Amino acid sequence: MKIYPILKRVTDIVLACICLLLLSPFLLLVSITVKLSSKGPVIFRQKRIGKYKKEFYIYKFRTMRIETPKDIPTHLLSNPEIFISKYGRFLRKTSLDELPQLFNILRGEMSFIGPRPALWNQFDLISEREKYGANDIYPGLTGWAQINGRDELSISVKAKLDGEYVKKSSFYFDLKIIFFTIFKVLKTEGVKEGSLIEKNQNKKGVNL
Repeated sequence: MKIYPILKRVTDIVLACICLLLLSPFLLLVSITVKLSSKGPVIFRQKRIGKYKKEFYIYKFRTMRIETPKDIPTHLLSNPEIFISKYGRFLRKTSLDELPQLFNILRGEMSFIGPRPALWNQFDLISEREKYGANDIYPGLTGWAQINGRDELSISVKAKLDGEYVKKSSFYFDLKIIFFTIFKVLKTEGVKEGSLIEKNQNKKGVNL
């Protein structure tokens, strides 16, 4: 039995508890902001694919209006601007909407580092990841693909990068990903919405 996966899980639990404790006042503030900005629940739940392709519900701060079509990636909406709430854009650009996934980590559904969990109906991504064993590890709050393009990546490239993470997974590799994630978040790189990414991908001849 490999030791690192066990140490990683213990580290995930400890870090998630520390983050929730330290960030609790901030999480409360964001919750109030989300509630006051538009109608609907504070937390958005969506069915995703976890370790061994087991389905679970991911938690996010709601950034879209309640009339937004469900189970469709935002970058595939023809005009996502009309669905994003007043403060949703800021939360999405800074990735603050992802913070409730700390509870997914505590529940044993996610890790801090790993492939971003696919939607249950993203069959093309799930199939591609199967080639690299990327469906057999915990999905992450951030990952190798996230810091190498995020929304700008094609399905095949994203899956290949997730496969690279499976092969290279280690304490030091995870530290590298965390460092670059902070850098990318501060620069809000790789975040694309709706028709903009569709235009970029079409120029490159990529189908999502």
